[in-house]
Amino acid sequence: MAGKKNSPIYISGPCVIESAELLEQVAQEIVRIRDIHGIDIIFKASFDKANRTSLSSFRGPGLEKGLQMLADIKLHHSLKITTDIHESYQAQVAGEVVDVLQIPAFLCRQTDLLVAASQTGCIINIKKAQFLSGSDMKYPVEKCRESGAKEVWLTERGNAFGYNNLVVDFRNIPLMAQWADRVIMDCTHSVQRPGAGEGKTIGDRQFVPMMAYAAKAFGVDGYFFETHPQPDAALSDGPNMLPLNDLENLIVELSK
Repeated sequence: MAGKKNSPIYISGPCVIESAELLEQVAQEIVRIRDIHGIDIIFKASFDKANRTSLSSFRGPGLEKGLQMLADIKLHHSLKITTDIHESYQAQVAGEVVDVLQIPAFLCRQTDLLVAASQTGCIINIKKAQFLSGSDMKYPVEKCRESGAKEVWLTERGNAFGYNNLVVDFRNIPLMAQWADRVIMDCTHSVQRPGAGEGKTIGDRQFVPMMAYAAKAFGVDGYFFETHPQPDAALSDGPNMLPLNDLENLIVELSK
């Protein structure tokens, strides 16, 4: 069942690496929350958003520069780091920097990607695909364990039925906990409305706290919040990101 750990973990940071200054601003706030409240927070940002709706959308600084920027954050702030990979060759080099390798939802059944990630020694966090049930996630976990992964997490982020929206079935949390070491609730991507913004994804950030509280009722082990000091000016996923100023109160309430 979910809730195997005594205290929840949190994964938080901007959707994509926009600049070193943005990473530093968000990291400083995360460190402040961590140190004041004694809460474990993993810093997240993507070096490349490889599945943007439009070819003209901002993707990030790329593998080499992005990983160096994440390594700087890790070194300067003693933060655990996670980022997502999209191709097998990225696993080893990213695994030398991060503590948790994230597998994107659309790629969660890509065998070569899962095997490469599992061979790095990192924790593997697999996002449940929008087209799979919680029960289906048994098989990606098995691929990782059989390939050498010591710890595998699963992240719920809603299901797509077309029509530019997502629906969250919170029964997936206890279902996925049968196989995962932790089940995480992605509270920001689950409020997306994919492709509903004339060629880009939009979302309903006002529902982010409700997603978190509902997941808590189902015994989730951790929470994923993408956050930004100015979400409406963000270069990716702004409409569903949590304002940085709101992060502390929500984390403190969930940790009670």
